Amino acid sequence: MTAAGESRLSVCDTTLRDGNHAVAHQLSHADIRAYARAAELAGADVAEVGHGNGLGASSIQVGLAALSDTEMLTVAKAELRETRLGALSIPGFASVEKHLKPALDCGVDEVRVGAHCTEVDVTRQQITMLRAMGVTVKGMLLMSHMASAEKLLEQATLMQAYGAEAVILMDSAGAYTPKDVHAKVGTLVEHLDIEVGFHAHNNLGLSVMNSLTAVSAGATIIDVTARGFGAGAGNAPLELLAANLHLDKISSRIRLFEALDAADLAEEMFVKHVPTNDSITIASGIAGVFSGFAAPVRRASERFQVDPREVLLELGRRGVVAGQEDSIIEVAMSLAAGDEMPTDPM
Repeated sequence: MTAAGESRLSVCDTTLRDGNHAVAHQLSHADIRAYARAAELAGADVAEVGHGNGLGASSIQVGLAALSDTEMLTVAKAELRETRLGALSIPGFASVEKHLKPALDCGVDEVRVGAHCTEVDVTRQQITMLRAMGVTVKGMLLMSHMASAEKLLEQATLMQAYGAEAVILMDSAGAYTPKDVHAKVGTLVEHLDIEVGFHAHNNLGLSVMNSLTAVSAGATIIDVTARGFGAGAGNAPLELLAANLHLDKISSRIRLFEALDAADLAEEMFVKHVPTNDSITIASGIAGVFSGFAAPVRRASERFQVDPREVLLELGRRGVVAGQEDSIIEVAMSLAAGDEMPTDPM
């Protein structure tokens, strides 16, 4: 594996995908067109576009998007020249014929195929098919804080065997600390023959520090969003990462002032609320619960008049992951009924 200091850092801007979570997947044609152009000017290597949960995910259960996958991808592609168009595919939401092939027809340059960090066997079909077609394909280990470094290596090795050209650890709950990042990223870098990346969330206020720690541990791919625009407390902000890359003289295509401009544009156009840390997102990070659960937990807690932090802690105890949204209502109802839960003071 090439050391980080010997190769240029690749920055994937997920504002138009992860950021879609923050506006209930309602990014418009104008939003996508303007920001794709800004990401191009900022020097992002990849602009990932789509519903917050990826291709095929628009639904009543996880949120109906304002635009179809093909509309979002086509609009963004028209604005990109050097920046590559990316898409996320999570088997269970996305299928090969109905979602992946139409996305490729829209000009998608690379696909990240994601799965829960201990269940990567479900990615085999999509990764092998995409690689056989000559498409750049990378693996995503979701909720990666829930597995040990050794388990993550085992699962990442499978993705490598399927044909993935990189594996990205996704801190879906914003639960990582720098110590965790260094240990887990370092383990993958040491043992894999492909690139390693890191996707941070900011529930504990550590997204930028964790991203820089990942780079120091050998990661060569880092994910960002403008103003940290994303689920829960948001992601590693493009503009802050750009500033730190500039100060630390870390080689990348990112242009500082243009990155700052992109973040300003996003806030002016569609970042209605700059992501911040509050008691709920912090509790989510402590509990290790998917950042996208913040909004439905708030709603369920108001409905059943219970403390949302207690809901999050119980979800964490149960090891609930994305796709198990029904558990939020179940836990809130149990708390409202006075059912005893294990004590776990924050």
